[in-house]
Amino acid sequence: MPMIPIFLSSGEPLADRRYHYATELDARGETVAAADLVEQALDLAAGWAAGWFRLGELREKLGAKVAAADAFAKAAALDPDDRLGAALKRARLDEETPVAPPAGYVRALFEAYADTFETALVDALDYRAPDHLLAAIEVAGPGRRFARALDLGCGTGLMGARLRARVERLEGVDLSERMIGEAAAKGIYDALAVGDIVADLLSRPAGSLDLVCAADVFCYLGDLAPVIAAAHRALAPGGMIAFTVERLGLQDDPRGYRLLDSLRYAHGTGYLTDRLTVSGFAVEVTQGILLRSDRGHPIEGVAAVARRR
Repeated sequence: MPMIPIFLSSGEPLADRRYHYATELDARGETVAAADLVEQALDLAAGWAAGWFRLGELREKLGAKVAAADAFAKAAALDPDDRLGAALKRARLDEETPVAPPAGYVRALFEAYADTFETALVDALDYRAPDHLLAAIEVAGPGRRFARALDLGCGTGLMGARLRARVERLEGVDLSERMIGEAAAKGIYDALAVGDIVADLLSRPAGSLDLVCAADVFCYLGDLAPVIAAAHRALAPGGMIAFTVERLGLQDDPRGYRLLDSLRYAHGTGYLTDRLTVSGFAVEVTQGILLRSDRGHPIEGVAAVARRR
């Protein structure tokens, strides 16, 4: 999913105007002048997280990585929720991979995206993760119906719409209140909640679910051990976990996952298999898929389904 720029006002009209003019200058290729103008804006509003974030982007574009990392660090420190993902941007510059993104960043991203989510994703990017995941579930359990399923990061209900016919009771959870509102309007789910997916799983009675599903959600997590362990606890024996990830490329990473320039995570198939097996799952399917297109390039992924032993 492409990132939507989130503008957070400084509270100083002159600083805001310089920010917007700097954006216009950068669009015309005058990035040096744009960075200088943002620095002037920050002279007026030194505690402005969005201004420091924009300066970091401009410095990065100019190849000044150390100065860019410093600007992103300031932005992250000034916004405890890190709604712009400044800590992730700094991590990319430092070639680091955090185990998870700031929850505030993911929430803000999807709150901003809720109104146009399906149009942009399905129509513009040829989004296919829900269809591929449903097919993988069918391979693992041909014709199987589920008594109670949980759709993690349910968004507007794209995966839920595909699961509905196979599930007696379908529930969903998402960080974004606006996404939950869009899903509720469809009448697909029996229950919906706003919250963190791991916390939601841990709040449920052990063995109370038959299916845990996550379509294009784990790309916003690095270390999958906590969510896989929480799903194992919530699933009854024989219950299934089904999810997609972006596939980690040929360059290996000892952790098995990596933060990408898109600020999403990619995971290796070996890492998925190891995490699932260690947590007590029998892996049924790990299938290469095409998740969507991005600027005309196909984004490769993996659909995985595993059964709780």
